[in-house]
Amino acid sequence: MLYISNNIWLNINDKQMIRIRYRKLVFLLPSKNSPSPVSLPPNRPRLSTTLLSSSSRHGFSKGTSSCHSLHLHNEEKIPASTSSLSIKEQIEAESRVEHVGLLNAVEDLYEGIVIEMKEPVDSTEFIPSLRASIVKWRQQGKKGVWIKLPIGLVRLVEPIVQEGFRYHHAEPDYLMLVYWIPDTPDTLPENASHRVGVGAFVLNSNGEVLVVKENSGGFKGTGVWKLPTGVVNEGEDIPSASIREVKEETGIDTEFMEVLAFRQSHQSFFSKSDLFFICMLRPRSFDIQKQDLELEAAQWMPIEDYVNQPYNKEHQLFKNVAEICKTKAKMDYSGFSAMPVAPDSGKETNLYFNNRDFN
Repeated sequence: MLYISNNIWLNINDKQMIRIRYRKLVFLLPSKNSPSPVSLPPNRPRLSTTLLSSSSRHGFSKGTSSCHSLHLHNEEKIPASTSSLSIKEQIEAESRVEHVGLLNAVEDLYEGIVIEMKEPVDSTEFIPSLRASIVKWRQQGKKGVWIKLPIGLVRLVEPIVQEGFRYHHAEPDYLMLVYWIPDTPDTLPENASHRVGVGAFVLNSNGEVLVVKENSGGFKGTGVWKLPTGVVNEGEDIPSASIREVKEETGIDTEFMEVLAFRQSHQSFFSKSDLFFICMLRPRSFDIQKQDLELEAAQWMPIEDYVNQPYNKEHQLFKNVAEICKTKAKMDYSGFSAMPVAPDSGKETNLYFNNRDFN
C-alpha cells in the first residue's frame, strides 16, 4: 500500500499535466474511463512521476529544490482497499483527477518567460497551472518568469506573491511580478533607476531669457526667477520634452538647438536617481501666455539680471547653470546637438555630440 501526503503530477506532454489529489491513498488510473485497477500489468514499463514537496505545494522559494521524483516499478501493486468501500468508491471520494493546462507564455532573449495576462481567471485555476508551468520551465532550464498583470486582475496578486513572486514595477494599467527559477543568484534587471528632467534656456534676439516664477513646489514664495522645467514623458525625446514644457508653461513656440549641459543626482523622487538636461531653444513666438496652474509669473528678462539673482550666487548648481547660459549668449560655447539615428532595432533614437567641433 502506498501512503503519500502530497499531490502527484503526471507529465503527459508539453501542453498538459495531470494532478491527482488525495488524502491518504493514491490509486494510479490507466485511463479516465477505467478508474478501478488493482495492479499494474506484468510487463508495464517503469512510470516516473513528479511529486511536489510540501513546501513547493504552498509556493516556490529561492534556494530550495521544488520537486522530487517518485518511481513506480512494474512489480509494484496498488492493492484493493481494506475498507468497506470499493476501490472505485474510494477513488471518487478521496481522489480527484484534474487536467492542468500549462500557461501560454513567450520566451524572452535571456532564457526567461513572459506571461501577459489578458483574460479573467480564478486563482483556483491559475495557480495550479502556474505551478505546473514552473515545474516544466525548471526542467527546460529557464530562468526568470515575468507576469504582466492588468489592473483588472488585481485579485491574483496575493496568491501569486504567495508562490514566491515579487513586485518589479507598476504602471497605471498593470503590475509586473517576477520570479527567479534556478538555485543561482538572481540576475533579473531592476526597475528603471532614473527620472529624466529638462530645463529650457530660451534666448531672444534682444539678449533676454524666458523665466518663470513657480507657485508650487520648493520655489513657491521664494521670488526666484528660473528657467522653465519639467519631466520627460515615457517615449519622449529630450528635445521634444523641452519644447513641450515651454509651450505648456508660457505659450511660447520654440525650436530645439542643443543640450548645453546635464546634471546627475541621486536619492531624488521616491529614492530614484535623476538626470537633468539644460536645453537651448530658439523662440518662434514671443507673446507669453502663462499657465496659471503652476506659475505665479512669466516674463522675458535681461540675461544679466537672471544670472545675478542672489539665489543663483548662493547655490553653486544654479550659479553654474546661469553662467553656462550667459557664456552661450555672449561668447563661443558649443553644446551637444541631437542627430537622429536609426539603430538595428528600428527604434528611433538620437545621438548627442558636439557637432561643430566633430567636423
